[in-house]
Amino acid sequence: MKRLGLASHVSRWHVAKPSSALRFACVLAISACGGEEPVEESAPEYSEGAYATAPGAGEGTDLRFTEVARESGLDFVHENGAFGEKWMPETVGSGAAFFDYDGDGSPDLLLVNGTWWPGHEGTGRPPTQRLYRNLGDGHFEDVTASAGLALSIYGMGATVADYDGDGDPDIYLTAVGDNVLLRNDGARFTDVTVSAGVTGNAPGAPAAWSSGAAWLDYDRDGWLDLFVCNYVRWTSETDLFATIDGTTKSYATPQQYQGESCRLYRNDGSGRFADVTESAGVSNPEGKSLGVAVADFDADGWPDLIVANDTQRNFLYRNVGDGSFSDIAVRAGVAFDEAGRARAGMGVAVADLTGEGRWSIAIGNFAHEPLALFTQIGDNLFQDRAGAARLTRSTLGPLTFGVLFADFDLDGHPDLMSANGHIEPGVNAVQADQTFEQPPQLFLGDGSGRFSDVSGLVGEAFAAPIVGRGVVTADIDGDGDLDALLTVNGGAPRLYRNDLNPGSAQWIELRLEGAHPNRDALGALVLVYTEAGVQRRYVGAGSSYLSQSVLNPLLFALGEAAAVDSFVVSWPRGGRTVELGPVPTGQTITVREHR
Repeated sequence: MKRLGLASHVSRWHVAKPSSALRFACVLAISACGGEEPVEESAPEYSEGAYATAPGAGEGTDLRFTEVARESGLDFVHENGAFGEKWMPETVGSGAAFFDYDGDGSPDLLLVNGTWWPGHEGTGRPPTQRLYRNLGDGHFEDVTASAGLALSIYGMGATVADYDGDGDPDIYLTAVGDNVLLRNDGARFTDVTVSAGVTGNAPGAPAAWSSGAAWLDYDRDGWLDLFVCNYVRWTSETDLFATIDGTTKSYATPQQYQGESCRLYRNDGSGRFADVTESAGVSNPEGKSLGVAVADFDADGWPDLIVANDTQRNFLYRNVGDGSFSDIAVRAGVAFDEAGRARAGMGVAVADLTGEGRWSIAIGNFAHEPLALFTQIGDNLFQDRAGAARLTRSTLGPLTFGVLFADFDLDGHPDLMSANGHIEPGVNAVQADQTFEQPPQLFLGDGSGRFSDVSGLVGEAFAAPIVGRGVVTADIDGDGDLDALLTVNGGAPRLYRNDLNPGSAQWIELRLEGAHPNRDALGALVLVYTEAGVQRRYVGAGSSYLSQSVLNPLLFALGEAAAVDSFVVSWPRGGRTVELGPVPTGQTITVREHR
């Protein structure tokens, strides 16, 4: 039996196949089993050269977060099913979604949950997914049972959109095992997974381990299609023995597992989906995908996909426009880091940081791998600008899962929030600079593509370490600023209420109502013009990590501008646009697509 060493960024986790009782002896006494240890290459020196750019810490901010999960009515604790054997999925989940499930205008909250492993059940009722209804003031009540969401699955993530065009949002849950499609029938959900044909598995294959997912209209027929990320081929029977101290079992990383291709499902408009993974050109069994985001990177009107892979190169699927995609990640410069290495990609987010029409892609990576910020420098060409953006030094240490762009300080520029936390509870015993729980981070953007690290300046609660995973945002209390929720593996979520005084800045909300059947207007592009410049927003599902923020309305902060000079909405079908303005600030404007 050969002892296997993993990549240097995970500090030589060692793995042995669990095919016999000898596996433990082989890991503990390698000389008796024979075999050679692989030669490790040195890790990139991310702390040198351009990466040493100052992070901008110490710059002031009036922004403050107050942690209010418990007082807001969230009594949730994530169940990862851990019982001592350290099975790999236990440390990966899970996500959340803000959306208005009952159409009352306030963002509600779905928290995705795991469950107990067979043969290792706990006491009482099995853990389920949890849905919390917003009472309109940022307080929540548990409506899981009445909404039909008391489902006990080993959940991972969620993406939400109105796939059937009936005017209410539906839920797609990813899981270890079959995924679940929940159709919203008047604020009560019905499981239609089997009839819709979207379990997340390859036809005729065993149940997959799915992770991120996103709704999109990839063929622009109006019906929302579904892209599902799959991670690795893991089962409890094939769980590998990994160790970080040479003795005790640790959570494994994905190098020694076979990858699993993502799946693309085309909506035929009848409530059924066809698996078009092969014909659409997105089949890739080498992928070990965790995060996905949708944007139109080449401005041709067709939605593209960026997929973050864990220890494999990232994918950038350019929509060709004929029902297929072409993976251009390598030539576009987003597949690897500057040293040509695949990093451990987790969550992913996309934003235009400067208003100049250049998209930036943020990807969270493993400990000792800085956050990536791939920024457009030409047609279908990106460069990692994390160093120049003053992000590298601050993000080199943590293990980053969720990443999300949002304007938290209402200055009109996207900020960046990350959820951090290690995968191994005992990591500090072998890596003095690492801990299992890690503080989240917040970087304020200045509109030039640069950021300031204000993580320690926005309140004691935000600085507290957690085992962070997903990040989602919504204005939960209707006060004009964005609040944030971070999911916690094996623990209670953190709900950070934004206590910035919104009276010091102007804002406007746009509520988009797309034409049937794409009522969510997924794929629309919004440009907002003020005296301070331009803001550009693409309406896309997915993003963050296993999570999704509220899609509608879109909140635009305008700084000190008294009015929007104009805004332009480019609808996703037919190239139609609508332009309105000037519009006074401090109000919600509904824009409807007409056909």
